[in-house]
Amino acid sequence: MAVHDHSHRHIGLRLSFPRRTGAVSDSATVTSEAATATAAGTLALAGLRVLLGFVFLWAFLDKVFGFGYATPSGKGWIDGGSPTKGFLGSVAAGPMKSTFHSWAGDTWADWLFMLGLLGIGVALIAGIGLRLAAPAGTVMMALMWMAEWPPAKHLSDGTPSMSTNPFADYHLVYALALIALAATGAGGAWGLGRLWARLPFVSRNRRLL
Repeated sequence: MAVHDHSHRHIGLRLSFPRRTGAVSDSATVTSEAATATAAGTLALAGLRVLLGFVFLWAFLDKVFGFGYATPSGKGWIDGGSPTKGFLGSVAAGPMKSTFHSWAGDTWADWLFMLGLLGIGVALIAGIGLRLAAPAGTVMMALMWMAEWPPAKHLSDGTPSMSTNPFADYHLVYALALIALAATGAGGAWGLGRLWARLPFVSRNRRLL
């Protein structure tokens, strides 16, 4: 009986080691996969931030200089053109149509719109001030959404609006992306977010992150 008991205990000890090794190995694998996923997510958000920043910055540059894309050559802001007159003046649907028409071409509207494009674009590309850029960009996208008014099937003259979706268009996608970037603090990778956060006036006021 003594030999049998000793053998049984010996087998039990031998079987326990592989289980412990396997548990440690599984834990290490999960940790490694989580770290890889986190790193990939960080880079994906950084790429989204830079790309979205270029969308805003390019819109600013094209409207200033008239590169011949959305803004015809010779019609840029520096040539005397208005960044808001064409877009707001052509609003043909929605509850704010008359309001947008009254804003079109106003100096205050031009400056506010252009400073918004420039500030948001620079903040996103540099990875700084995302908590300021996100609400500013969201307000801008909301106003542009209302100007295009995707819920309308027809414009005021009766022609089809050509709206592809009555609610979820690219303005709302941009707004949500801005909020996500600010909420996740996505300015560190491929940006100056970490350096910006260490500045004394930023560390004292976290809303500037």
